[in-house]
Amino acid sequence: MAITDKAKFDFVRYANVWEDATVLAKALQIQKGEKLLSIASAGDNCFYLLKDEPEIAVAVDLSEVQLYLVELKKSAIRTLEYEDVLGFLGFRENHKRINLYQKIKSEIPSEARAYWDTKEDVIKEGLLHDGKFEKYFQTFSNKVLPYIHSKEKTKELFKIKSAEAQKEFYDKKWNTWRWRLLFKVFFSKRIMGWLGRDPEFLKQVEINVGNFIFNQAEKQLSSEKAHSNHMLRYNLTSSFDDLLPEYLQKEHYATIKNHIDNVHCFKGYAQEASAKYGNFDVMNLSNIFEYMDQKIFKESGQAFIDIANPGARIAYWNLMVPRRLSKEFNQLTFLESLSNDLMREDKGFYYSQFVVEKLTE
Repeated sequence: MAITDKAKFDFVRYANVWEDATVLAKALQIQKGEKLLSIASAGDNCFYLLKDEPEIAVAVDLSEVQLYLVELKKSAIRTLEYEDVLGFLGFRENHKRINLYQKIKSEIPSEARAYWDTKEDVIKEGLLHDGKFEKYFQTFSNKVLPYIHSKEKTKELFKIKSAEAQKEFYDKKWNTWRWRLLFKVFFSKRIMGWLGRDPEFLKQVEINVGNFIFNQAEKQLSSEKAHSNHMLRYNLTSSFDDLLPEYLQKEHYATIKNHIDNVHCFKGYAQEASAKYGNFDVMNLSNIFEYMDQKIFKESGQAFIDIANPGARIAYWNLMVPRRLSKEFNQLTFLESLSNDLMREDKGFYYSQFVVEKLTE
């Protein structure tokens, strides 16, 4: 039975991408004119990779609604001024989001437009807060965290400090018994499957989820870089504050905007996209192997090799289920040193491993 028969795909599960676009770009090392295949999710990382000017960036997803979100963001970036994009998506205060939607709606493909025409309340509130996963974090920061720490202490957590001072603050003021207990309960397999992801997505997980997420979060919370981690900020405050995901930072935004029409949405399995777009030079596979049993993992791996050009680079994350294509296929080389170096830089504290592999030329 396919994953589409087991999990629901008729709502926005992710309004933002919760993977580190910076380490992804360093892993893939896209050359101008190459062809990119990217799991769409909310589109953010696919947009960011436009900074390296691929000839085409195919955003693929099993969820039609996620692709509707990508199309909406794409139209906003193409049509609106920078500050209006930030306001429309919800990164800045803006009371004219419906007016901005009216300004861009003619740019949105008809099926996606018909969907968003029925979501006026979501647009008014700001799209970045609408996903099921975002609401999961909102529940934690608004309903659970207040029983653990005050808003003042949370603000103090995110103040700029030295590495030593941040570690001391975490150990002595933040890491209380109540924090450990409620965090591990809320981020347990049962609660995460119910409120955050989907029970089907965690079916292959055999470890203690709450303990794993706690240990991963601890590394970021006690790091001197905690104050600049936009994902961590949202997890604990339901706001990015003045932080922005990579695709909206000004450094590369003009290039991304100029190449926004290089993004093409494709509904279906990633390996099916080559029938329409040909083979690919680089692939961002997110953490799709997390949901597969060993048999389907091997079948999918072969399918990706079949649609990859010689020398293709492939990057993906492991969350709690260890998967590595190069263990199964000798055509792929595991770039171990690069993978480990980038994992140490990764702002996404949920993941256990970042994998970069290269196909034999």
